Amino acid sequence: MNARRWTAGLLATVAAVALAGCTSQSPEKTCATTSDGVIECAPDERSAPPTIAGELLTGGRYDVTEARGQVVVLNFWGSWCAPCRAEADDLEATYQATKGSGVTFLGINIQDQRDKAKAFEEGRVTYPSLFDPPSKMALALDIPPNTIPATVVLDREGRIAAVVRAAVKQEGLQPIVERVAAEKPASG
Repeated sequence: MNARRWTAGLLATVAAVALAGCTSQSPEKTCATTSDGVIECAPDERSAPPTIAGELLTGGRYDVTEARGQVVVLNFWGSWCAPCRAEADDLEATYQATKGSGVTFLGINIQDQRDKAKAFEEGRVTYPSLFDPPSKMALALDIPPNTIPATVVLDREGRIAAVVRAAVKQEGLQPIVERVAAEKPASG
């Protein structure tokens, strides 16, 4: 019986993932899914900013609202995840290439042990990571933990602009980040 409930929950989550970060305010307006599975939402289709806050892997607390006004690239990863290892250099290279444009990166480590996660990051990336062993932040963004790595790009207002549910390469991620960084801020 528990297996059936788990399977039903997983299927419901997978269905919800298709709409992650996008709103459906108008039937004519939808988020676009590219041929490689990247979901990009136009500024007028983005949902309210998600709550992303918690304990940093190295200690201390961090709240993504501290980065409001910057584009924030969230990367969900685990030290046990081979595709996460494969994309680490590309994430760091994209971070280095875009940080001068008001872009910051934040890793979110899930389903992991702190010592293994720290060892994984050492010498690989220079941006911080939140430590979220129960995957609460991933689930809050409709990213099932079994679909990592996943990368979410937040616009300068903290809204979800793009979601990538696969390992990223710099040549695929950097243009997305640059497009979001080049957007004109909302007037106000």
